[in-house]
Amino acid sequence: MAEARAKQPFELPDFYVPWPARLNPHLEGARTHSKAWAREMGILDPPKSEVSIDVWDEAKFDAMDYALLCAYTHPEAPGPELDLVTDWYVWVFYFDDHFLEVYKRPQDREGAKKYLDRLPLFMPVDLSVTPPEPTNPVERGLADLWARTVPTKSVEWRRRFFLSTKALLEESNWELSNISEARVSNPIEYIEMRRKVGGAPWSADLVEHAVFAEVPARIADTRPMLVLKDTFADGVHLRNDLFSYQREIQEEGELSNCVLVVERFLDVDPQRAANLTNDLLTSRLQQFENTAVTELPSLFAEYGLNPVEQANVLTYIRGLQDWQSGGHEWHMRSSRYMNRGSGSAGTFSLGPTGLGTSAARLPWSIGALGLGRFKSFTHVPYKAVGPVKLPKFYMPYSTGLSPHLDAARRHSKEWARQMGMLDTLPGLPGVYIWDDHKFDVADVALCGALIHPGASGPELNLTAGWLVWGTYADDYFPAFYGHTRDMAGAKVFNARLSAFMPDDPSTLTAVPTNPVERGLADLWARTAGPMTEHARRQFRRAIQDMTESWLWELANQMQNRIPDPIDYVEMRRKTFGSDLTMSLSRLAQGVDLPPELFQTRPMRGLENSAADYACLTNDIFSYQKEIEFEGELNNGVLVVQNFLELDAPRAVEVVNDLMAARMRQFEHIVATELPALAEDFGLDARAREKLLGYVEKLQQWMCGVLKWHLTVDRYKEFELRNTRKPGRLFGGPSGLGTSAVRIASLFSGKRAGVGVSE
Repeated sequence: MAEARAKQPFELPDFYVPWPARLNPHLEGARTHSKAWAREMGILDPPKSEVSIDVWDEAKFDAMDYALLCAYTHPEAPGPELDLVTDWYVWVFYFDDHFLEVYKRPQDREGAKKYLDRLPLFMPVDLSVTPPEPTNPVERGLADLWARTVPTKSVEWRRRFFLSTKALLEESNWELSNISEARVSNPIEYIEMRRKVGGAPWSADLVEHAVFAEVPARIADTRPMLVLKDTFADGVHLRNDLFSYQREIQEEGELSNCVLVVERFLDVDPQRAANLTNDLLTSRLQQFENTAVTELPSLFAEYGLNPVEQANVLTYIRGLQDWQSGGHEWHMRSSRYMNRGSGSAGTFSLGPTGLGTSAARLPWSIGALGLGRFKSFTHVPYKAVGPVKLPKFYMPYSTGLSPHLDAARRHSKEWARQMGMLDTLPGLPGVYIWDDHKFDVADVALCGALIHPGASGPELNLTAGWLVWGTYADDYFPAFYGHTRDMAGAKVFNARLSAFMPDDPSTLTAVPTNPVERGLADLWARTAGPMTEHARRQFRRAIQDMTESWLWELANQMQNRIPDPIDYVEMRRKTFGSDLTMSLSRLAQGVDLPPELFQTRPMRGLENSAADYACLTNDIFSYQKEIEFEGELNNGVLVVQNFLELDAPRAVEVVNDLMAARMRQFEHIVATELPALAEDFGLDARAREKLLGYVEKLQQWMCGVLKWHLTVDRYKEFELRNTRKPGRLFGGPSGLGTSAVRIASLFSGKRAGVGVSE
């Protein structure tokens, strides 16, 4: 026992488990059923006629006890439903171990791809399609389960469940590739990929089936519902990483584990990495709670959910909570995991123990009680932080400077004036968002000339126009709605913007009432006209994602809440307008490229890593401007400060390290994954040239964003202090994604957000 304990790489931390686990009374029936089903499918005692590997024997099957997992995670499921759900988990864990033995250990990437490519054939969304004949226990089990599961559900649910199951299967190749290359992913990449290979989104879909309550299709893809699913998934996976570290890292040679990722990225020992992983797990669970409490009520109202639909959503959420707590109880008991000493961690030992008694154990530690959440609400705005000492940025790419820059400067300023962006606000004499000085200091046209150095004059004018519009709108929005905390007005403002982006730009009938609407209407008419229907829809979605993300920033301001780290990174791409500018690049390069190409994991990884590099660049440069001069709290440096409890200089270093990691991931994808992707899609020479041209534009975009930040004065302290002088603007236009200056009072004479002309 002492020898076994010495091998344990760290002590398990105190877990935050806010919802008590309950045990399904049909446990014994599920145990009996699942073993019989496993034998029938060939998972246990595979038939002699099939070439197979004995992945599990009966003793191992009994020790892992997946029926106990499902009895804990689905405590209210009737007996037949619990049997079905248990069979699914027997299958998915068997698939994982089978893939390890047959393909991961031998590192058979070619065989793995052929094997994985066949499995979707056994999951027809159209029930009239007959799947092929199964040839192994994994295929046989999947075919049986699919036929027993999907007929009672809507086609929308079937499609969601198909996609999450397909991701769980296919992205196993990502883990295999990392093992082959001895590569440990960076933290952002890991969280994104773990959701796919870890299977928790699949579990969330299965919860809908188990509780007999389907999420209405019209809200399934909204931010609140996606956040609930993602935070559930991250909670499940991060918990599993803590319990499975010893088995995966020390015994199986795996590299996909958050504890290891944190260990390598921050250069800390396993115990510190485990504690930080647990902190991240707690933060994700608290994000789940925050979303359920603060975002669902307005979602129900906006989409007009009737009482039955609302009850279904709440039943689904309770199902996710049951899964989270039940999964924790199972991890503490399963022979599959390192769980020595976890039975009483963070709890009083008094009271009943054993199966189903978790509700009687009282948490006592700060971690188990989740009290760390309060530090996210204690930020003091306008705190003097001083200028940031810029780190040495890793930038392996270069860009040029468009020869049309001066013309674009003149054109964009004249256009801004025509749109009313340099005028005083209607009904507020002497009050304005921008003046000539603010416009000139921002020099948005320079950004356009750096990120699109090869653009023609008209193309650069259009790019500069979009950058000006996004920057001005990002300043305008908080000036009107940040001070008043007027979420209802903000949502009306945001909803109106879609009216200025009609499918047919020539049919625009909405009448603009402010410079933001006027500018959008003009740009949309000039940009969307030549687009294909698909490209226009994609471009509109990019703009809508950016403008909707300002509501998220406003919600954080209203709560005075520093964002959860993962939520911040994923929303920052939207607040920065990354997809908008990338969409402009796709328009130029994507004519000969299939739209499906941009939805693949390598392309999404390429674009997300580029976006994160640019977003975090802005966060470092704008730190003093946002924190000290604008009272902001949506900033990556501040998020890192708060989560890791660091001072500002060290937080800047960590953010810079994260930028470098994302850049190296970008390089890795270009070098190793894009050639294979081009082969998979059968791209001809012209299409491959277009793909490389798009990659080059992303490289120029990242480099151009960095050079622009290094060149302009608006983030420098002398300019920040200059704008506070009487009669001058406070702050400055913050650019795409930088939360803008906010108005302290339009009527009290305080200059905390807009300017008053002399």
